[in-house]
Amino acid sequence: MAVDDGSEMRRVCVVTGGRGFVARHVVSMLLKQQTPEWVVRIADLRPTIVLEPDEESGVLGDALRSGRALYLPIDILDRAQVVRAFKGANTVFHMAASSSSINNYKLHSSVNVQGTKNVIDACVACEVKKLIYTSSSTVVLDGTHGIIDGDESLTYPKKYIDPYAATKAQAESLVLQANGRGGLLTCSIRPSCIFGPGDKLFLPVTAAVARATNAKFIIGDGKNIFDFVYVENVAHAHICAEKALGLGTTIEKQAAGKAFFVTNMEPMVFWEFISLIFEALGYKRPKYRIFTSFIMPIAHIVEWTYKLLAPCGLDVPPFTCARIKHIIFDETFNCTRAKKLLGYSPIVSLKDGLEKTIESFSHLRVQNDNKKKDELKAFCGCWKR
Repeated sequence: MAVDDGSEMRRVCVVTGGRGFVARHVVSMLLKQQTPEWVVRIADLRPTIVLEPDEESGVLGDALRSGRALYLPIDILDRAQVVRAFKGANTVFHMAASSSSINNYKLHSSVNVQGTKNVIDACVACEVKKLIYTSSSTVVLDGTHGIIDGDESLTYPKKYIDPYAATKAQAESLVLQANGRGGLLTCSIRPSCIFGPGDKLFLPVTAAVARATNAKFIIGDGKNIFDFVYVENVAHAHICAEKALGLGTTIEKQAAGKAFFVTNMEPMVFWEFISLIFEALGYKRPKYRIFTSFIMPIAHIVEWTYKLLAPCGLDVPPFTCARIKHIIFDETFNCTRAKKLLGYSPIVSLKDGLEKTIESFSHLRVQNDNKKKDELKAFCGCWKR
């Protein structure tokens, strides 16, 4: 399916949750492609799109002004809205999801599961050819065992690490089962822990922990190995998946209906990565270890307090039980399938990605915190006078 703009044929795609962290990078990569040239529909819940200054002057701003990009406010829980957004589209990147920081099964089930059902139904009704789903490596985590070099032969656990992972797994299963329905080709991308510019969760939480504890503590034995992935590499994996599903070859048949782990392929000690972030933000490396058995009861109390006071606007605590479970075990994944069937390999190294990320979060550096404290003291001094 394509759009004739009077001079050439352009293919149309829809990115649900198009203003999300990873989705913004997917949109940018799609708009930068020359072959094929895409018309990108950015579908998101907010009524209007508000661009960051760099977006306004960049490829997205240009595309919105020229008509190569279009913003569509939709609620994926409204099937009729989803169908209208998908009409005439060749490909859908389904990236809309509830926030993993919220511990609310009802919310996650509604958005992640029912929303995905609506997306699948709309794809079939609108004769969309390809559906690429953004899943998570957490769909195979049970919160009690680590994983080393895990591949896609891993089955879904009987018990999940949190409601978000449970509902992402349900949604992923629906997407993969829908492969072949009405000619629809599907696949699922399972990124490991994502970081990068625009991150609203991992790095801000890490910085908050550094401020609250002065970056002194390691939880667990501090030896667990982890796989991280830079956000541009995740976006690149989505582009690779779209191309693989369109090859019309044996590889397409092998890739369709499959899930793919995606990492930077540079596993490292989790707390070494965290230490690099702490140092870049102006803190010292953590050196004191806290036993998991000590901190988990505290985390339960904090979570209970949050649930009680959430209606008053209390922020999500930096350390939830699920987050603690997520960082004390080994978590590394094998990307052989993605490399073989999608042609994926990282385009940004872990080192370069970390440098770009820290640069984009320079406002979180400790000297800026000290400056704010000095300004507050000066203000208070003036007030007293």
